[in-house]
Amino acid sequence: MASIWNPEVDVCLTDSDDEDVDEGGRDWKSGRECMLFVLDANLYADEERFVQALEMIRNAFVSGLLMNDKDLMGLMLANTEHSPDPYEPGCLEHIVVPQNCAVFLPLHQLTKYIVEHLLHFLATASDKFGEEYGYVSRGTSYASMLRLCLNLFDNASYECNSAKIVYLTDIECPHTSDSQEFQMALQKANDLEGRAMEFHVIPMKDDFNYDLFYKEFLCLVKAIDIESFQPADPQQLRELLSNRKLKQDYSRRTLGHFKFSLGANLEISAQYYNFFKKRLYPRKIRALRKNNAIVRSKNVITVSKRDEATSEIIEEYEVKSTGGWYQLYTGEKTIKITPEQILRVKNMHAPGMMLLGFKPSSTLDNFVPHKPSNFMYPDDQTIIGSKRLFRALWQRCRARNKIAVCLFLRKKRSIPRYVALVPVSTEDNEGSDMQDLLSRDGFKIIYLPMGKHIRHINFNDWNIENNESPPEGVELFQKIIKKLRINYQPAVINDPGLEQLQARILALALDIQTDNDGLTVMPSTEKQDERIASILPKIEEIFGKDVEVAKKRAATGTAEETASKKAKINEDDLKKYEYVQQLIRNEALITCTNAQLRTILSTHFEVTPAKSTTKPDLIEKIKNLSN
Repeated sequence: MASIWNPEVDVCLTDSDDEDVDEGGRDWKSGRECMLFVLDANLYADEERFVQALEMIRNAFVSGLLMNDKDLMGLMLANTEHSPDPYEPGCLEHIVVPQNCAVFLPLHQLTKYIVEHLLHFLATASDKFGEEYGYVSRGTSYASMLRLCLNLFDNASYECNSAKIVYLTDIECPHTSDSQEFQMALQKANDLEGRAMEFHVIPMKDDFNYDLFYKEFLCLVKAIDIESFQPADPQQLRELLSNRKLKQDYSRRTLGHFKFSLGANLEISAQYYNFFKKRLYPRKIRALRKNNAIVRSKNVITVSKRDEATSEIIEEYEVKSTGGWYQLYTGEKTIKITPEQILRVKNMHAPGMMLLGFKPSSTLDNFVPHKPSNFMYPDDQTIIGSKRLFRALWQRCRARNKIAVCLFLRKKRSIPRYVALVPVSTEDNEGSDMQDLLSRDGFKIIYLPMGKHIRHINFNDWNIENNESPPEGVELFQKIIKKLRINYQPAVINDPGLEQLQARILALALDIQTDNDGLTVMPSTEKQDERIASILPKIEEIFGKDVEVAKKRAATGTAEETASKKAKINEDDLKKYEYVQQLIRNEALITCTNAQLRTILSTHFEVTPAKSTTKPDLIEKIKNLSN
């Protein structure tokens, strides 16, 4: 049965989770990410495109040095007239560089000196590139260029968990369709697919035609159906590369495969991935302080028998984990639970996902995000026809605005979790200012919270007396917060603190001055004011006008001049009882003079205090009478 699901997004979003290992048993965190840039020298004919391509490569190398210098990055050139030696000539001893190709920087761990050498080359490339490298129109065999890329990856001295070739060009077809080089290039695409290597072509012009060559080539690399190929937006690809987002792009690794049970004798095969890329941090290890030896923990269960008279140990021996038990005391009885019984309880459900029912999408408005979301995708390898049924379920959920509630057990002996499958699509973000450039079609797995994840807070009782708010005031500000709230998307929102730190590092290490504002993609303040414009009048109705407390002024001049100064409080406002109550709540009675405090007592409480009453006593009397 043929697949119907769009294969253009048939691979996942990001790397594996920190706590997951792929089916082959390999921990993908042990390797490094390798990215090889291939610059088409024909771009030198168009100065604007050539400079833009160099700027994107520069940003990728600089961000790689700042974010994760353990990754391997390199730069080579295709269609060059000359082939100068690279930065490290000895690195190509066992590699034959084909004609009209040049290796500027082999795959290498980034250091300050390598990046400085690259920046110097990029700064002078506009003037010296023609003399040092030159360019020839379609002079390089595409298959030979790809073979050189594979040799550079094989010659890398580190294990790579992902390999990416990024080709920047504006030539739509490297060879004519009836030439032998054309067929050799397509055959080399099969080699890339067999080695699970990613290939990204970055068009340097917006009207790039994929149909001439790259449509078939990319389908062979990704092993997808050519009929469902959808060309990417060149402008969007250039934007992704400028921010080095390609390392978050498709990967052929998944967090796991499972069976999705839709009912009696009805299952489909599916797989799940990370919804967003997670930062890779080094593993935590414990080492002895004396000799730096790694501490390895081992659980040992020891059973001992003691003498009742002397309390000395008579007999002691170790018990295996399978031979132990858990002992519980329930009143006068003792219950022993063996590890086998606990494992049977843990394995009550088989690994997989089971459909429980459907709910309206509005029921997810108040969920608690206690665990990062995942992304679900069909897989026809285990059960043929899974993609067809998966697409039908996805379309019906979108048409009826429903979510699927399921029970999910991702692997053996793990905790079963209730999840919500939310259908997501690239169409949902079209035209939005906060468009996520990495979103794809499929189901977003949201882990629903349990009772222990939810904190019950009564927002009407948490206020103290000095900050008291009526229930309608709390509801009003909850509406304001919802109006101003935006969805956090790591692909487009930057950390302002991290931006400032990176700018200082660049200025110190590489003498690069940058002007980063941080959250440059946040909504403008004008749009925020428009959203809450209809709610602002209700604030004065509920809370009244804000009282501006007079600031204390420094004493200047004589004591008589200082004593003649009065607080900036209108006498007419003191005749309004609501205004007096506002002064009491804001603890602003201290700004009133003794005469004004006496006016408040006589006007609103019909009390005439003695002339010897001090100001603190007058304030206390007003507070007591107002309660």
